[in-house]
Amino acid sequence: MTDIQTTDPGEASARAAVLIDSLPWLRRFRDQVIVIKYGGNAMVSEELQDAFAADMAYLRYAGVKPVVVHGGGPQISSMLDRLEIPSEFKGGYRVTSTEAISVVRMVLTGQINPQLVGKINTHGPLATGLSGEDAGLFGGRRRGVTIDGIEHDLGRVGDVVEVDPQPVLDHLAAGRIPVVSSIAPDLDRPGASLNVNADAAASALAVALKAVKLVVLTDVPGLYADWPNRDSLVSHLTSSALREMLPTLESGMIPKMQACLEAVEGGVETAAIIDGRVPHSVLVEIFTSNGIGTEVVRG
Repeated sequence: MTDIQTTDPGEASARAAVLIDSLPWLRRFRDQVIVIKYGGNAMVSEELQDAFAADMAYLRYAGVKPVVVHGGGPQISSMLDRLEIPSEFKGGYRVTSTEAISVVRMVLTGQINPQLVGKINTHGPLATGLSGEDAGLFGGRRRGVTIDGIEHDLGRVGDVVEVDPQPVLDHLAAGRIPVVSSIAPDLDRPGASLNVNADAAASALAVALKAVKLVVLTDVPGLYADWPNRDSLVSHLTSSALREMLPTLESGMIPKMQACLEAVEGGVETAAIIDGRVPHSVLVEIFTSNGIGTEVVRG
């Protein structure tokens, strides 16, 4: 008995139409670097992890050069709780003690990074793991936070103040997908590490790589002009308009929009905040005319 498979001609034509619709975007982004900040629910849901890994493989096979930068807030919190290490947040930043920074490094570089690399590599030998501490990729300096006019110490928390993109460029030249964990060496204390904001790290790396686009995955559909009014979602705005809006935004959204602003002002053509809870949202953002979420351009 012969197995006969049939295909609905209408369904096949619809699939072909989707591929043809992506042609202008394939032409635009081929051989271009796109930096994707990976985080939020996309990082903790098994289904969304698999979808994200498939998206990265698709981009690479389509001729795009994706670079992934990840944090790991939920996983770090879970591990600190399990080890009974106190943890608190001030002004949206995790206060990171000397004891806690060891856990941050372990989770970011030893757990999340190889897990994501492994998932991407189920689609072929594509991804390679990097830390911001590798080969001078990032250089950081400690920072505090000002709350109600009072400066608070955050411990081993810092900003990325230097980027040497060469380690990433070397992997891109070899046809790989670099997956970078957001930790940096402390330039003022050799041998010490700093917990750095992954949104800001992705933005700084995008500028240094002269990336054509920065994509930030988050847990909301995009930027709302009048949160929590669901009808106020902004699909497109200029950097000057965003700069005016920044002081009025909800605190959790400020680091992400600040990262977008710094990216486009640093020469990246576009930056986008998209909903990582939607499977394959990265492909929708890159390969469709409407995209998804909120796009920022210089102007």
